[in-house]
Amino acid sequence: MSLPRVLILGLLKFAEDKVSELLDDIAEVIRVDATNRAEFFAGLQPSGKYAGAVGLYRHWDSAAVTGPFDKELIDKLSTSVKWIAGTAVGYEMIDIAACKEHGILYSNTPGSVDVSTATTALYLIISTMRHFSKADRDLHAGKWKHGHKAAGLHDLEGHTLAILGLGDIGLHLATFVRPFGMRVVYHNRKPNPDAPEWCEYFPAERLDEMLALTDVLSVHIPLRTETIGFVGERMIRKLKKGAIIVNTARGKIIDEDAMIRALDDGHLAGIGLDVYPNEPEVNPRLLEFPNAALLPHMGGDSADAQRKLETRALVAARDYLTTGTSKDVVPELR
Repeated sequence: MSLPRVLILGLLKFAEDKVSELLDDIAEVIRVDATNRAEFFAGLQPSGKYAGAVGLYRHWDSAAVTGPFDKELIDKLSTSVKWIAGTAVGYEMIDIAACKEHGILYSNTPGSVDVSTATTALYLIISTMRHFSKADRDLHAGKWKHGHKAAGLHDLEGHTLAILGLGDIGLHLATFVRPFGMRVVYHNRKPNPDAPEWCEYFPAERLDEMLALTDVLSVHIPLRTETIGFVGERMIRKLKKGAIIVNTARGKIIDEDAMIRALDDGHLAGIGLDVYPNEPEVNPRLLEFPNAALLPHMGGDSADAQRKLETRALVAARDYLTTGTSKDVVPELR
């Protein structure tokens, strides 16, 4: 009896050893070698080399070959495909409605990059409060403490961190900043039952109150239609003057134009960004602000996190093959 076919789409850079351990005894593993979207589509044809697959392991970097997993692509998948195991936490690049239409389950990898993303947010907080990013750029340019004055610099101790979206990443960040002596407040739609007692909850009706006492606003809510521009003009202006915004979630959650206006007029003292609305493009205006600590969406880019991410997606693939589902199926498809 032949084994079910599983496509591996993209490179496994950190957990290649797990493929044989988790899949070789229960699946025929097919490595997708297409070099572009058209070649991939050709391979999906009934007579193509990828025909008859029951599922796909999709590494996030495969988008460079296939383009987005939009309706056009999902419509071309064989009717035999029942699941896609993705290696990312966010899944806005996947047309979930098209998956649902075709009865295809999609799973992500929750928790795999929590520590690395929270660590990135911590770096951005420290860098913007102490202007370390600017000082580093100045030193590389041969300028010693160029415009670097203690009057504009602040330690974390005694200041307030507001976490917008206290999920797993936000909880890690809260734990990370506690030894620095920061007060931690947060806003969710409802209180997080896992939040420690020293994390103060502010519901929607007290959001303005939270913003008014915030020194650093760290954004950790998921990108959905209703969260595009969630951190907009009104919310930014409700922040204490001289506050800092840090974003390691998704760029489109913040109204970039409103943020730039607040930087221009001094309402915001700085920004720490790992994500942008139109990646890999970065608004050149952001490069003009001295206290802008900017990273190229590398919050989850550690060897430790990527091994967790790749392994978790492979475990999901095995679960699909052995049980028909996975604990990581995204909420919209459960």
